[in-house]
Amino acid sequence: MSSHSSRRKFVQDAGLASIALSLSPQFIKAQSNTQKDIVKIAIIGTGFRGQNHIDMLVNRQDVVIVAFADPDEKMLADAQNLLKKAGRPAAIEYKNGKEDYKNLLKRTDIDAVIIATPWEWHIPQAIEAIKNGVIPGVEVCGAINIKECWDVVYASEKYNVPVMCLENVCYRRDVLAVYNMVRKGLFGELLHLEGGYKHDLRGVKFNNGVTAYNSGAEFGDKGYSEAKWRTNHSLYRNGELYPTHGLGPVAMMLDINRGNQLTRLSSVATKARGLHKYIVNHPQGGENHPNAKLNFKLGDIVTTSLQTANGETILLTHDTNSPRPYNLGFRVQGTQGLWQDFSSGQFASGHIYIEGLSPKSHQWENPEAYLKQHDHPLWKRFESDTAGAGHGGMDFFVVNAFIECIKRAVPFPMDVYDLATWYAITPLSEKSIEENGQVQEIPDFTRGKWKNRKADFAMDDQY
Repeated sequence: MSSHSSRRKFVQDAGLASIALSLSPQFIKAQSNTQKDIVKIAIIGTGFRGQNHIDMLVNRQDVVIVAFADPDEKMLADAQNLLKKAGRPAAIEYKNGKEDYKNLLKRTDIDAVIIATPWEWHIPQAIEAIKNGVIPGVEVCGAINIKECWDVVYASEKYNVPVMCLENVCYRRDVLAVYNMVRKGLFGELLHLEGGYKHDLRGVKFNNGVTAYNSGAEFGDKGYSEAKWRTNHSLYRNGELYPTHGLGPVAMMLDINRGNQLTRLSSVATKARGLHKYIVNHPQGGENHPNAKLNFKLGDIVTTSLQTANGETILLTHDTNSPRPYNLGFRVQGTQGLWQDFSSGQFASGHIYIEGLSPKSHQWENPEAYLKQHDHPLWKRFESDTAGAGHGGMDFFVVNAFIECIKRAVPFPMDVYDLATWYAITPLSEKSIEENGQVQEIPDFTRGKWKNRKADFAMDDQY
């Protein structure tokens, strides 16, 4: 396929490309019968996030869950129980070590796979899926290095297998309403946007298996669920480790990779104190606990400034090791006004001010009326379907987009170029912090195609 083809043409040309690839088995597996009534799917990673996906998939009549891969037999059993409760057949299990997922991906009876594993596995597993002609939906985090970002782009292009980034916050109700307001020009020309991951995760990063939250001072082999692997990143890495919740929504508002581009960043970090303090003060920890002797590398608050080709700026904040209520801290500011988010995403959240519309100059308004007036059409259309879906309903949209795009053979709303660009923020921020805030260039994973690609996020033809 020509490197200058648009994303939409990339998918539409699948039939012609199959001839050029001499009908390789991998390609046929991914692209034959491109429009489907039923999507046959597998899950790699049956922990709590994987189970969230299973919860939604079992309610769809257009999905068959074929197989699970996970070396954790307890999580596998919990996932199988979800199928049983829903009256679904048991999934075939691949549990023979951490590499057994490769055998799952060799199956010829699956169309797609959801990857909900520890962060370091995301890109290797996505690439393995691509090589086997299986369409991956990849959960979010940040990359381990820049090379793997390029590797997943090259693999997707070589095998003509699309990839979806499963960033659910892009579908948060108030975020989509603000996205709608941006499209209508209510904020004028955009200037500056902010977002982040501001979530006290100390109780997730340290636990002993009694419960998932607030249950101990252990991690690694002695930990439970995310504490088995996530805390190690705080021990050895210092950077913006989880960029996509904050960056994804504002990137869509700024048309990143679709007429705009991220160009460079600079990151700084505070000292690391929060995790040590948590261990020392925990009833199951204390000053003499072995984990109290560790030196955690991740700064408690990491701040990343980004620039775009079209002249806007973005500020990201990573804050997971200090006591605080949950908030992603969005700010969308343009030449006509701004919206700021100060809570967890309900209609009454935050403040708004729009010059010429707000009744009093220099005074904030409650944004509820604006958010309801400009509620995104997708939320109006699917509101009843979001009942019970995770994270206030936004998990429904990301799963629905993944399945419907596969069924209809249309491009994903968040594709491999978004995945690579958003993931790349992590290793670049680590390098910037190591170099005392030195500016880092952000690669153009589209290789110039961003100039002509059309903004198409949250369009009706994807659902």
